[in-house]
Amino acid sequence: MTTAATAETDPTTADSPAGAESPGVRAIPQIVRRRLSTLDRRFDPYSWLVTLVITAAAGILRFSGLDRIKGHIFDEVYYPTDAWDMLQHGVEWDEKVNGAAYVVHPPLGKWLIAFGEHFFGNNEFGWRFSTAVAGTLMVLILIRVAYRMFHSIVLAGTAGLLMTLDGFQLVLSRTSLLDIFIGLFILMTFAAMVLDRDHYRRSWQRALENGFDPDATARIPRIVPWWLLVSGVTFGMACGVKWSALFFAPFFAGLVLVWRVQARRSAGVRGPIVAGILGDLGWLILSFVLTVLVYLACWTGWFVTDEGYFRHYRADNGWSEPPIIGPLLNLIHYHQEAFNFHTGLTQKHTYQSWPWQWLMLGRPVAFYWSSAGGCGTTSCAAEILLLGTPILWWAFIPATFVVAWFGIARRDWRAYAIITGVVGGLLPWFYFAVKDGRTMFSFYAMPALPFLILAVVYALGAIMTPPDGMVSGAARSDRQIVGTVVAATFVILVALCFAYFHPVFVGTLMPYDDWSVRMWLGGRWI
Repeated sequence: MTTAATAETDPTTADSPAGAESPGVRAIPQIVRRRLSTLDRRFDPYSWLVTLVITAAAGILRFSGLDRIKGHIFDEVYYPTDAWDMLQHGVEWDEKVNGAAYVVHPPLGKWLIAFGEHFFGNNEFGWRFSTAVAGTLMVLILIRVAYRMFHSIVLAGTAGLLMTLDGFQLVLSRTSLLDIFIGLFILMTFAAMVLDRDHYRRSWQRALENGFDPDATARIPRIVPWWLLVSGVTFGMACGVKWSALFFAPFFAGLVLVWRVQARRSAGVRGPIVAGILGDLGWLILSFVLTVLVYLACWTGWFVTDEGYFRHYRADNGWSEPPIIGPLLNLIHYHQEAFNFHTGLTQKHTYQSWPWQWLMLGRPVAFYWSSAGGCGTTSCAAEILLLGTPILWWAFIPATFVVAWFGIARRDWRAYAIITGVVGGLLPWFYFAVKDGRTMFSFYAMPALPFLILAVVYALGAIMTPPDGMVSGAARSDRQIVGTVVAATFVILVALCFAYFHPVFVGTLMPYDDWSVRMWLGGRWI
């Protein structure tokens, strides 16, 4: 089993058996073959069985009793209402003035909520349906990403289980907010990037097998990065939910460039940074063009109607509004106003928190509270608390340090890929917290969650399987047994912790004392 602690040059990950060459295929030095190796492309029924079983469990947890809590909870007072109005008018609507509403988030997330409302009605199940689907899909995609990165069914299943058993992701999957959608699309973007990395390396291996000699020509093979273009589409969808997706853009672009340079170096190309860099940048630009086009497509309802806020801003102010250019200029003005709103949002809120508190669960958000109903005692409590499963979340920081060390010490591509996602999802919020002190909430960390879970899985993999050459024979077997027991114990503890806190993830009515003992950090959680 290849785990996170194993270098990417492990020969067991090659596309063909070590040293084997097909008739008519040029022999490639074994070291080059190993360096360009990727996950075996053959269908693995066992990995898919694990994927489907864990995804089904995640779906049950996210859909079970989805409409039990009645009415709008927390920010559901905004997004489901906007979504229903968009079904009627094509844009967000303000019933008080019978005109367009001013909103500061792009439309795609609300259109996805409207999808559920269209099929199931303007009710609790209808407006929470799409978020539950998104949360379930995140588990499925994370398992497949982990399997491709670690080449291990055990570690892939562990990643899926940890996300399934995370209260933070569960609550956002069962509440009609936008953040689960941006988390899904950022994860999809990363998945497409990993697929593009493998496609690029396999293409180089095929080129070498077909006779390409990097020493004989300065030209490199032409490789169309279809998956990179797909990542541009999914990234546009992420931006169409919330602008904060843009935080990932420079980090993901840098990651793609590094992966491509490494592939060319592994293939023996001299000057791998200069060779092919123009093509790399060209494809990245094209991918970003697709991002812009998809983002604009999210505003279709605003473009094709005349009622959208600022839809005819220029005409209303006596300026020319030519076709195409005019609406685009009006949309730019809308974005300028929305940006000013975000940068000036410093109003205090009971449940606001700072980025340095998020991973420590310093201030979770209470989505719902009720003391009504019978619970067998005189004092009852029912709460939905946006709280990560504590044992899992408190492991994120040490796991991130472990992964960072492996990324530096062993130059493992999986390690620095994971760190890139963590940094892209969290570091910009630190900057804005210090720069202007804007109002923030813990659910802003949602897009970073898959990478934090991958960091934990990476660390567990390092514990389960020591690096080749560190130990051998009986000592290696003992180390693997102990590591596997430690990793399994951690997952079991996470599961038990999740079960213990499950009532406050889903709003179960219980005696007040039972609720109170679950508030481990006292006033910080109340």
